[in-house]
Amino acid sequence: MATADSMEGLRSPSGLAKKITGWYIAAAVLFILLGIFAIVEPQIAAIGITLLVGWILVVGAVFHFIAAFKGAGAKQVIFQIVIGILYLIGGLYFITHTVMGPATLTLILAGIILAEGVIEVIAYFRMRREGASGWLILNGIITLLLGALIWFHWPASTDWAIGTLVGVNLLMTGISRLMFGVAARKLVASRV
Repeated sequence: MATADSMEGLRSPSGLAKKITGWYIAAAVLFILLGIFAIVEPQIAAIGITLLVGWILVVGAVFHFIAAFKGAGAKQVIFQIVIGILYLIGGLYFITHTVMGPATLTLILAGIILAEGVIEVIAYFRMRREGASGWLILNGIITLLLGALIWFHWPASTDWAIGTLVGVNLLMTGISRLMFGVAARKLVASRV
């Protein structure tokens, strides 16, 4: 009988939409909680992120090794094996060096943020006659300042940078998804 009741909500589009928005809202709340945790405990979050990156690289290495033996030419096989070895070395480094791994990721993150800031400033100069291009230069300057802050304070910035930035991102993602899920649920309720 429990199976019939659980299937009842899936028979109508509104029941299905209500179930989907419920899961969407639950995922948004999980993002918010993870974001708060990462902001409150940035060092622990940085270690978790480092381990996650390490395992993703190891899994990527496995896929490159598998792709190497799919019957492509010799150049393709060599390329896939070399990339697989690099992924494996990087992944094992991050997995086995939980102290230096976050510091390495922080330095890479600083470089990426600085590059993004430079690109935003260049985009502003290419689009300065367009409406709202002032936001590009503002974003570029703030991004450059953040990247410089992380870069010039490295390795001390390792303690806060990755965990805090990922935490803020998770928090903002969770809040935006929660608002979207609530709005979708209200829309579904108004159509019933």
